[in-house]
Amino acid sequence: MGCVQSFREICDRQKNTNVRLSLPAVCFVWQTAMIILFGVFIRYNEESDTHWVEHRKANNISSDIENDFYFRYPSFQDVHVMIFVGFGFLMTFLKRYSFGAVGFNFLIAAFGLQWALLMQGWFHSLDYTDGKIKIGVENLINADFCVAGCLIAYGAVLGKVSPVQLMVMTLFGVTLFAVEEYIILNLIHARDAGGSMVIHTFGGYYGLSISWMLYRPNLDQSSRLQGSCYHSDVFAMIGTLFLWMFWPSFNSAITDHGDGQHRAAINTYLALASTVLTTVAISSLFQKHGKLDMVHIQNSTLAGGVAVGTAAEFMLMPYGSLIVGFCCGIISTLGYIYLTPFMEKHLKIQDTCGIHNLHAMPGVIGGIVGAITAAAATESVYGREGLVNTFDFEGAFKDMVPTRQGGHQAAGLCVAICFGIGGGILVGCILRLPIWGDAADDNCFDDESYWEVRDEALQNTGFRMRL
Repeated sequence: MGCVQSFREICDRQKNTNVRLSLPAVCFVWQTAMIILFGVFIRYNEESDTHWVEHRKANNISSDIENDFYFRYPSFQDVHVMIFVGFGFLMTFLKRYSFGAVGFNFLIAAFGLQWALLMQGWFHSLDYTDGKIKIGVENLINADFCVAGCLIAYGAVLGKVSPVQLMVMTLFGVTLFAVEEYIILNLIHARDAGGSMVIHTFGGYYGLSISWMLYRPNLDQSSRLQGSCYHSDVFAMIGTLFLWMFWPSFNSAITDHGDGQHRAAINTYLALASTVLTTVAISSLFQKHGKLDMVHIQNSTLAGGVAVGTAAEFMLMPYGSLIVGFCCGIISTLGYIYLTPFMEKHLKIQDTCGIHNLHAMPGVIGGIVGAITAAAATESVYGREGLVNTFDFEGAFKDMVPTRQGGHQAAGLCVAICFGIGGGILVGCILRLPIWGDAADDNCFDDESYWEVRDEALQNTGFRMRL
């Protein structure tokens, strides 16, 4: 703690330096690097290459409809909308930071998915015969998942960092994500279809650790801009509804075709529905005069989708999904009421969007639910072939039993937490360097720091009108 505090003080004393990395330079350099790396490493896989016809004949595939594109693309569309519309609009609740919420979300997602295709490709899709990464539609989905972890982290520092800092955060976030994903899914052999551990737990604690490192003791100077207004809350609710509707696709997008994908969609659908009712009940119960708080409705109603992610393809049972959603609605809403102010006051963690309540805590709950559900799996419920197919008990793991798989699931959760916290502290140290051009304490949460806001009359509402 003392070392971290000393590092913060040294960086703060250097804030007046004239050395700044400009956004245009960073964007041009990194996009040029992406073009070069893609030219060297990235190629189409057998299902997106012109040799598909030969591949189809050689493997006795009867029709083009068997191409993975036709199975995965509908889910990819839904996930893509969640990344660019859902996450972007969910963060527009700040009355003067709508441009930054949607625009910077757009920027780091577009950069992150390119870097993710490379990083995940080196771990999962590298063809050792020619040293090339072969990509198809499933790689695009996984790249979006990787970006989701970085967008979650963005929520913790929303309005407090520069776009260059966000790109650095995404560069390291994608790299850490690819490594922890490989360890959890391939080495530990945990199952995590909806990413409760790999995406939400990692992304949540990564963002919270960075926010802790970038703590601003004088942030109250921007308190006048930190709230929402009527119209900004409505726009944020658009993001909530997109995420809520498409979350079943998110949790089932990369599961095995057939019963696993079907079950994942059902479990997520029910958990989300249960969370809405619980969130409304708790929000009304703890607010004055029994009124609802829009912050809770925008965020806590999504927590069930996060928490059911790991166990989505397991035999959780419909009533089990409802229980998970019920519990998360309570925990997430109470987190916004009590934990968020406690963390800012006592732990020095300024969590702008409350990602601890929407992603981090529900992600941990999801990891625990997944471990318990896996350990409790029996042949009488799953069937012998069902156990093998659901938990991938093949190859080096053919002798695995459900109780041991439960332990592997718990180990995967620990890895996600460690990578999130450790990686966040490391990246936070880098982001404290006085070269990134972040806004002053009295100018946070304001689009005017980085955007052209032309209509002065509408600045108080955060909107621009086209005449």
